[in-house]
Amino acid sequence: MSDDTSLELPFPYRRNPHQPQAAGHHQEWLSRHRELTSGTGEFAYAAWEVAELAALSYPDCSPTDLGLAADLLGFYFLFDDQFDGPLGRRPEQVARICDRLGAIIHGARPDGNSPVERAFADLWRRSVQGMSARWRARAAYNWEWYFASHPSEAAGRLSGQPPDRAAYLMLRRGTAAMETIFDMVERLGRFEVPQTVLHHPVLRQLRQLAADIPSLSNDVRSYPLEAPRGDVCNLVMVVQRERACSPEEACSVVIAEAQLMVDRFAELSGGLPEVYDWLELDQAQREAARRYADGLARWLAGYLRWERRTGRYRAA
Repeated sequence: MSDDTSLELPFPYRRNPHQPQAAGHHQEWLSRHRELTSGTGEFAYAAWEVAELAALSYPDCSPTDLGLAADLLGFYFLFDDQFDGPLGRRPEQVARICDRLGAIIHGARPDGNSPVERAFADLWRRSVQGMSARWRARAAYNWEWYFASHPSEAAGRLSGQPPDRAAYLMLRRGTAAMETIFDMVERLGRFEVPQTVLHHPVLRQLRQLAADIPSLSNDVRSYPLEAPRGDVCNLVMVVQRERACSPEEACSVVIAEAQLMVDRFAELSGGLPEVYDWLELDQAQREAARRYADGLARWLAGYLRWERRTGRYRAA
């Protein structure tokens, strides 16, 4: 496989100066929820550098909030990895797990014997602190989407057949959890975006690009791990079937698509001041919109920087 998987970004990454404090907090959180890491070796997890990803993704938040970001990112990885084995081919059992987690969002008490329920209940409680009812409703929907996507992914593994491109995008956008990550741009920055801005077509396009670009890049880097264990929701596999080509050629196609998305993200970002004028935003609204759009760009730059260096995909 080729190592030429880097994307050219027109904006730099920044690192949160509170990363050491967040790393210490995250280690304490993992100790309280140690069962979460039972299937992952201590040294292997350390090589993922989860606190580094948090610091690169959210460069401006406080030490406490950066600790929350690290805990959330660690949860995503550990929750996702539990489906890499036999459990990931049992859609009914996966659905029971995910339904229980979705119920916690709506007030159900976590099962004290379930490490993943106890960990998520803690994360949800901390995430919604200080946020409006409107934000909480949106966050709840996005978490439900994330959890509900896993049984479908398990069913895909059972089938053994890669989905077509449209089905791939629908499922990948759920399992990637990107909308929950973007909700945290507001929560960790302690602001909320006006709804007219959040749902404007340009902002919606930016958010979708910021979600899809890392997914495509990740599909290329994780393909050598996913293909042997029977995962099928990977764009490299979809392109292979579309073009009847080699994995190397498919990887090149996926990276080229991701680069076009990066270029489009930069183009749309340049037009945001005009969008704010059209919407007749006041100064406070403009600042919230600017911070949100900047948060999407920081996520992209930070994630792609981390992905090139993390040990999580090094075995590939």
